[in-house]
Amino acid sequence: MGKLKSLQPRLKTLGSRLSQIAPANRQEAEAIRHRERDQNLEHRKWYKTSRWQKLREQVLVRDAYICQRTGVLCIGKHPAPNSPVADHKTPHHGDERLFWDIENLHCVSKAYHDSEKQKQERSGGW
Repeated sequence: MGKLKSLQPRLKTLGSRLSQIAPANRQEAEAIRHRERDQNLEHRKWYKTSRWQKLREQVLVRDAYICQRTGVLCIGKHPAPNSPVADHKTPHHGDERLFWDIENLHCVSKAYHDSEKQKQERSGGW
């Protein structure tokens, strides 16, 4: 009886979903993820405009730099957990009307935004 020959794989190997460069730490990995997201989503450029900076400041002043979900005073400097974030109450997903609507924005702490709010959005709670 002859030897078994090596079987050829039927599926192609998939490329890595991670960046080619292994980040040194979590903050660097997050920065890479944000850069890639900014390049791939057209509406992300809105956050870099002076119009957004003015609207954001209006929201933070209106809400007196108080997290509208937890009551924490948002006086920290980014990336502190108590730094202020102008958060969209209803995710805009690129909808210009929702993005620029001041009534759809409120002040929340970075800690709330990066934990509870993200959990809600990922679970489809909107």
